[in-house]
Amino acid sequence: MIPSQFTYHQPKSLTDALSLMRQFDGDGRVVSGGMSLVPAMKLRLIQPDHLIDIGKLKEIRYIKNMSDGVAIGAGTTYRDLIESKLVLKKLPLLAEAASLVGDTQIRNRGSIGGSAAHADPAADVPAVLSALDARFLIKGGIRSRNLSAKKFFVDAYETDLHPSEILTEIIMPSLPQNSGTAYVKFANKASRFAIVGAAVVIATTKDNICNHVRISLTGAGPKPQRLLMAEKYLQGTLLSTEAIDTAIQKSIKNIEVLSDIHGSEEYRLHLSKVISARACNLAWDRLRN
Repeated sequence: MIPSQFTYHQPKSLTDALSLMRQFDGDGRVVSGGMSLVPAMKLRLIQPDHLIDIGKLKEIRYIKNMSDGVAIGAGTTYRDLIESKLVLKKLPLLAEAASLVGDTQIRNRGSIGGSAAHADPAADVPAVLSALDARFLIKGGIRSRNLSAKKFFVDAYETDLHPSEILTEIIMPSLPQNSGTAYVKFANKASRFAIVGAAVVIATTKDNICNHVRISLTGAGPKPQRLLMAEKYLQGTLLSTEAIDTAIQKSIKNIEVLSDIHGSEEYRLHLSKVISARACNLAWDRLRN
């Protein structure tokens, strides 16, 4: 439970941090809150030669209102998200998910960018960002990049971040009018990671016709998975519990499902049906009340 030897760096600015990442060219690793990286280092699953601490860089810890959405610095903590009136108003799904992450210490130290970059298959944030159509601003390469969740999340613990790059900002568009959101998970009681979790955004017309829907799973597979067939089925449909159940049934068989000590493929598949339907119905109920 002791990390391998490394050199610690604490840059004074994002520019300095990016310079260090280029200098070490794949041998450096960024740390912010350390809630995911440090345990992995203790188990020697990750053994960087250089650890670059960006946890105190105020320039990447912010929540900014935009005319068409919200921009959040990668260093913003879960606690910041929970306590932000702007997030609660414009992105209640993100605030809800952040409140369910780990325990108080983790929420105080862990960051939204750290969770996204670590890409744990059972983390809460990646699926929520996928459901919110987030864009990921990345700096450090030949040019800055702006990626969708689909392109950013590649596999378990793997993103499209290149060795010299740092995730600096996440941008989420405003929710559609008359929308409801929900994040529901069946959590491991010890770690509070999701065995299966579902993030949902649903919007309807005044006549209860679905005109926007996003359903994203975490925990079930190696990365966030959108239930695209369910979304397609519900689009333009008169919403009802029966319609939601039918949509989930049509889509769930196409997801990639993991099996480990916490749950078999069959168990996770069943949970995916139950949790995603529950989250859809909760989001629908919230937009009506």
